[in-house]
Amino acid sequence: MARVSQEHLDARRRQILDGAARCFARNGFHATSMQDVLTEAGLSAGAVYRYFRSKDELIQAIAEETFASVRGAFVEATASNPPPTPDVLVVRVMTIVLEERITGADRQAFARLIIQVWAETLRDETLAKALAQGFDAMRALWAELFDAYRASGMFTADVSSADLARTLIAAVQGFIAQQALFGDVETGVLGEGLRGLMSMGAGARATPPPSV
Repeated sequence: MARVSQEHLDARRRQILDGAARCFARNGFHATSMQDVLTEAGLSAGAVYRYFRSKDELIQAIAEETFASVRGAFVEATASNPPPTPDVLVVRVMTIVLEERITGADRQAFARLIIQVWAETLRDETLAKALAQGFDAMRALWAELFDAYRASGMFTADVSSADLARTLIAAVQGFIAQQALFGDVETGVLGEGLRGLMSMGAGARATPPPSV
């Protein structure tokens, strides 16, 4: 019997995850059955269960893949000298998360899927652990970047890198929630908003005090 290539196995896994993500985004996690996933992916039960035994495994794999994609963007950023500013990097990351992750689903649909993943962590300890690990990794990566900003002279405020990292992540999470609820926000809006906020300190320093 011919040996199946790794490329074929990877492509089949991608096909299953994309199909599951579209189903979850469109119908919700609990309203989606494994049969729905089979139909969406166009595969037999045997082909799907070879990779994933349940919806829980599918949603965990989607979450882990998303974090892996985001980590890749951060690794690329930290290798740059100087690294891209937070507004540029946030847009890059959000483009990966909301626009490049799956085929056949729009930004609002995938944002809704992310909200569902967050909700599932309240009942699924395994998924909660995976999400917490991903969150801790993101905080560490952002903190490392802020340390790099300080070292290059791009950032001088007396605020801890850990606090800055948590705040940036909160902004991204809030943007995802807006996209899921309203679906009317382009990814670049978040970058422009951050760029405007980042300019406030510089503008204040450049403006001379009023004469008395």
